[in-house]
Formats: sequence, structure tokens, C-alpha cells
Amino acid sequence: QGSLLYLDALGAAFPRALTRRGTALLHWAPGCPRAPAGWPLPTLYCTPAAAGSLPSRAAALRVQLLFALRQRALHVLEAGLAAELQDALVALRTEWPQLAQELALGRLSPQPGLPEGVRAQLQALLTPDAARAAELRAECTRGFEGIVLRLWPQLEVVVVRTAHGAERLYCDSISQADCQGLPIYCPFYQAAGALLGINLWPVEPAPRFLLCPDWAFCEFLPCLANKEPRTVLLDELWEGREYGLVVTAQPGEYRCRTGEVLKVTGFHKQCPMVEPVRRESQTLSVRGESIPEEQFCQSLCHTLRMWPGARLIDYVCVESSLLGDSSGPCAPHYEVFMELQGLRDLSEGQRYKLDQCLQEDFPIYKSFRFKGSIGPLRLHLVRPGSFTRLREVLGSPVPMPRVLREEQLLRLIQGSVIS
Repeated sequence: QGSLLYLDALGAAFPRALTRRGTALLHWAPGCPRAPAGWPLPTLYCTPAAAGSLPSRAAALRVQLLFALRQRALHVLEAGLAAELQDALVALRTEWPQLAQELALGRLSPQPGLPEGVRAQLQALLTPDAARAAELRAECTRGFEGIVLRLWPQLEVVVVRTAHGAERLYCDSISQADCQGLPIYCPFYQAAGALLGINLWPVEPAPRFLLCPDWAFCEFLPCLANKEPRTVLLDELWEGREYGLVVTAQPGEYRCRTGEVLKVTGFHKQCPMVEPVRRESQTLSVRGESIPEEQFCQSLCHTLRMWPGARLIDYVCVESSLLGDSSGPCAPHYEVFMELQGLRDLSEGQRYKLDQCLQEDFPIYKSFRFKGSIGPLRLHLVRPGSFTRLREVLGSPVPMPRVLREEQLLRLIQGSVIS
């Protein structure tokens, strides 16, 4: 049902989107080579199923990109996560000469994470295309602003399964650069392993999801309750208010608090429409100050506007307790790891701007900083590609964590620091 609602909305807004072989898929999920929501429409995809079953995320996305490049007349570019699409476009920026050579020769190069048997299977589907290879070289040589629409001039829309919360950063980044001029449509809202909502408005820039009452049993915890809140049901939601989501969907898992906070943005007929606003697990708190994920991101974006020429590619935060002895004898604090484009280094004054913005936006944080019970924020720049490698280690396709809780991931990002 969810798949049909999605396809109906997509086809109504973009009539050519359902053309046979008119969609390229950029997604990696172990054991799930088809589209992330599982709709059984393989004829839509120019991407071979074997390309999604590769054991390496990087290898899968690169092979999928190659087969997408073969098909000039694409109408839809689809990804499971916005981060996957961004990583594929990063691969295009860095590997286009080799991709052009593979297109020209019709030959798939050996690469890490690509088993020889699968390589042979994919190789059988490739044929030389010198004209398309020449077009790829010409367009990439011109630069990468608007490259997606230049390579696929008939493209109508970019579809990503998840484009809210942490993934909005990637949508904003690619829409300002590689995907200029294209709408980005996020059709589904999923949580706790269940499909919970559908976005019936593909052309609107901010995704809102219609909660479907028979896909799972949902309860909602009011966020502003003065006492221990009781759960409310779909017909008891109020427009403009925020609620924690409780789901019963999987056998043996009942009334699971998902950690997702939703805001009710309105109603479609009698069903509420919601916007996911934050994940409770991604809150920063070293002294009980509790800075939510989306509000920290707003402060960070405010800071970026004070750094002329800087464009944010990605970031993660760490609470100093995870650093152990390496944090030294200083007070508890935050450490932020960022990948920037347009700036190679930051002065101490520029680095301190983020701490200043947090103090302006969060009076509780400011009071702790004034008393010295929270130390100054430390900001690190990491080399390009660091977050692509971090997502490779994360494995299964899940939205990017903004607060790292595992030492293995911390060590990986620390090893990428350049400033």
C-alpha cells in the first residue's frame, strides 16, 4: 500500500518518472539489493540487482553510479539515504576519469570489495559507449555545479527515502551544488523497522508525512507535559505540538519508545501530518544542559555564516567523557569534528565563534560556561572523505549519528584530523 501511494504521488507530479528503466538506484543494504521500501518494480531501474548486493558499501555505490551514467535518459535518481547520494556524487568528483574510461571500453575495473564472480556478472551487462564517455569527460571538466542535470538532462526529480533530521544537511548540500535545479522528494517516514507515514506532496521543499493508521500502532507522548505524560492516540494530537513516538509494529516488541520527536504540522482530512524534528539519542549533555540535535545544528549553521567562503560538508560531536584520559584535566566539554569546503584552516577567533553562538542560543550552557563547570568547545577540521569512511564503518544504512557514542568511531574520526 505504501509503495502504491508513493508511486501514485510521484507519477502525478512527474508523469515521466515511471518510464521503464528510467530510474537509477544508489543504495546499499546487505541482503536487500532492491529499493529500500521493497516495492517489487524492478523494471523501473536501470541498475542491476547484483550491484546492490556487493559486500562493500563504497563498491556498491560506485558500480551503481557507473550503470546510472550509462543511461543518459534518466528521469529519476533515487537513493536510500541522502548521505548515500552525496557519497556517490563525491565518487563522481574524484573518480570521473576512471569511470569515463570504463564507459568507453565497456570494461569494469577490478576494485576492492568487488568479488570476481559478481564483477563477471556485471561485466556481461556492459558495452562500450565512447560517446557517453566523451560527454562525461566534457561535463566534469567544466566543473561540478549542477553536474547532475548536465549529465542527465531529462532528470525530473531526486528521490531519497530519508531526508529529515540529520539527512537534511546532505539534501541542502547537494541541492546547492551538484543537484542544482532539481526537486528532492522524500516519500517515506520509517521508525522502529516500520513504515509509518507517506509524503503525498513531492514538489514541496520541506517533507511532511501523513501518518497512516493501519501500518503500525502508534502512541504519542506530549513533550511539554507538566507531569509524567500519558500517551495519546492519533485523534488526540494537536497542531503545532511536539510528541515522542511510541510504536508497536514488530512481533515481540510492544510500546517501543523510538527516541524520535515529531511535530504535528497540520491535518489532511482527519489524519495528522508530522515533521520529524529530532532524535533524543543525539542530545548533547555533559552537565544536564541537554542541547537538542536540531538546535545545535542551527547554532552551527549560524556560526558558518561568520566564516566567509566556508561550506559545511559534514560534522559529528563527542562528549568529553568518551575521550577518557586523552581529554586531559579540563572541565567536561564538547568536541566537534567538521569537514569544510572553501577553508583550509580556522583561526582561534573563528573556532571560538561556535562556542559563542551556543552561549547566545542556550542560556543554561552559558551559565555553566561562566561558572567554569563546562569547558570551552574544541573544534577540529578533518580531511576530505573522512565521513564517507565513517559511514562505511557504520555498515547498515542508517541516518548519520550526530553524537558519537562508540570509541571505535571516535578513533577513526580522530585519525582524520588535519587542524
